[in-house]
Amino acid sequence: MSVLVTGGAGYIGSHAVIDLLRAGEEVVVIDDLSTGFDWAVQEAASFHQGDIADEALVSRLLKDHGVEAVIHFAGSIVVPESVENPLKYYLNNTAKSRSLIETCVKAGVKHFIFSSTAAVYGMVGNAPVSEDAQLAPMSPYGRSKLMTEWMLADVAAAHDMTFAALRYFNVAGGDPEGRVGQSTANATHLIKVACQTALGQRPYIEIYGDDYPTPDGTCIRDYIHVSDLVAAHTAALGHLRKGGESFIANCGYGHGFSVRDVLGAVERAAGRGFEIRQAPRRAGDPASIVSNPALIKRTLGWEPAFDNLDTIVAHALAWERRLAERNR
Repeated sequence: MSVLVTGGAGYIGSHAVIDLLRAGEEVVVIDDLSTGFDWAVQEAASFHQGDIADEALVSRLLKDHGVEAVIHFAGSIVVPESVENPLKYYLNNTAKSRSLIETCVKAGVKHFIFSSTAAVYGMVGNAPVSEDAQLAPMSPYGRSKLMTEWMLADVAAAHDMTFAALRYFNVAGGDPEGRVGQSTANATHLIKVACQTALGQRPYIEIYGDDYPTPDGTCIRDYIHVSDLVAAHTAALGHLRKGGESFIANCGYGHGFSVRDVLGAVERAAGRGFEIRQAPRRAGDPASIVSNPALIKRTLGWEPAFDNLDTIVAHALAWERRLAERNR
């Protein structure tokens, strides 16, 4: 039996492939390479370029590889872009997920793990948010992911499938061994952009809004190391295989850092300052969003190994240096 990883050539997916292989899993990857890279997929995995909405292709992969579980990372993730182009997000994140889920049901896939997001919560205030909080996403991105959560819950109730939906907070960092990292050319992740600026790859970085109701006026986010995040997926797979019930859980550390905190950490790691400019707020950005991770710790026994902002930034910066060498 094997595990199909959608979006396995992307940032989080490529790290998940490493963790699954380490755990002894047979891994199959499907990715359309719109934002991922084939070189990011470990050679021990079986890689197939294609669209998750291609039912014939996905059906063949599920059958040929005896896929028992799917871990679904493929999708679009940029909040401001979702506000400008909502139909792209309802296609990539909702409609194509529906197609994938239907194909999995037809093939008898037993377990489905979904890459969801803290954006389903919307504006929650400064207190850590739990899974039972009101769901009021502020962007098409958040709504497109929430719709897929609903689909999975309904499908699991009607068919022989269990699922886990993991609501990510802000994923950052890179593989501690330097094998993969955030490699998308125009990525908007704060830590990646700050690292690129520190290395002189960008002339400056902008802070989007400094008048939020936070201690320093900039947005606060819960940053989780990508290796801790993918370890939660592997643990979720084990939970479902052992007969555990379907669940939805936050993936974060339970404490946040402001934009200015992050920029300071990057300056420390790089040993130099860089130009920081002020810009207006972006649409769809809540002032603060921090997780309450009690449920995932209780359900999976998950404990993070890299809960340190300076460590996260150091791994991200090391990857940017390695990527710059690769791209020369």
